[in-house]
Amino acid sequence: MATPTLDAFQVIADPSRRQILHLLTKDSYNINSLAENFEMSRPAVSKHISILQTAGFITIKEIGRERFCTLNQNGFIELRNWINHFDEFWNIKLKNLDTILTRKKNSN
Repeated sequence: MATPTLDAFQVIADPSRRQILHLLTKDSYNINSLAENFEMSRPAVSKHISILQTAGFITIKEIGRERFCTLNQNGFIELRNWINHFDEFWNIKLKNLDTILTRKKNSN
């Protein structure tokens, strides 16, 4: 059975997962340390971590008996590409507006 592909936007739509990502910008955390930041059960936090890992947002490294979570740049590629598309769109619009305003200014 194939692993379902997770949509990056659906993954980050959950506030708890966004908070986990935010926490991981500060340091690498083991799962218990992450769970201490939430008012939910450890299994619930583990489920969020599993989703983030499957989507490529985090990597889990086993060190001894502990599992440490760190950010993984790959998960953010889809988000970055989507945002870059709109950045390019707006940059073109602004460049066109600048061209029009320059022509108008020069014609006066």
